[in-house]
Amino acid sequence: MGGTVTFAREGQVATVTLSHPGKLNAISTGMWQALAIGFAALAADVASGAGRGLRCVVVRGADGNFAAGADIAEFPVVRGDEAAVRRYHTEIIAPALRAIAECPLPTLAAIEGVCVGGGLEIACNCDLRIAAAGSRFGVPINRLGFPMAPGELQGLLALAGRAVTLEILLEGRVFDATEAHAKGLLTRVVPEAALQGEVVATVQRLCAGAPLAARINKATIRRLSPAVTPLTAAELDAHFAYAASRDHAEGVAAFLAHRPPDFTGE
Repeated sequence: MGGTVTFAREGQVATVTLSHPGKLNAISTGMWQALAIGFAALAADVASGAGRGLRCVVVRGADGNFAAGADIAEFPVVRGDEAAVRRYHTEIIAPALRAIAECPLPTLAAIEGVCVGGGLEIACNCDLRIAAAGSRFGVPINRLGFPMAPGELQGLLALAGRAVTLEILLEGRVFDATEAHAKGLLTRVVPEAALQGEVVATVQRLCAGAPLAARINKATIRRLSPAVTPLTAAELDAHFAYAASRDHAEGVAAFLAHRPPDFTGE
């Protein structure tokens, strides 16, 4: 399983770097698991006092891209049947996104290049998202023959709302940073050359604030946000039933073979 996620601490800032060379930082199973473990460790350090000096977390991608979604090359192995599909989305991806969303420290996604699929899901679960003008966004999984899993959909839906989320998922279109900002997906868009400076300035503002107030704000806003009723077992069964469909198998096979998919609705 290729790719790495590194957690580095320097002074008041923890930096999380997604790296998968040659794959635009596509997120492998190991990377999802590393995100869950790393963010849980950050939260534990804050709770215990070991992370008292930390003020914020920056999430970034290596080599000019944020992340190009999940690593589809793994799918025949890690999502080989309906049970595996369900495990992958509920036990691998969902815990990672939940750990990011529940991080007690302010989180900032610094976005350049490609930020699609799982990369956009990660960004949506951060508190702030600053993007370079040339970055690109979208969730083109309709071309793979499957929907967005419930545990992944929550972050996008909470940020973008019903209409924008439906547009993103039903069209599967990749769009630019200006449009992403207009859709409410981004905090700010800056010129390519200004991204690093804007990230540094934002981090300085986050670090200058009272850390206890920041943690309380995050916890209170989460408590006051509309609670989502978990899907029932029957609803989850209905959602993941697509895993055995011809269209799902065709979508993944077509992507790996670099050819257009032939969907039939079966």
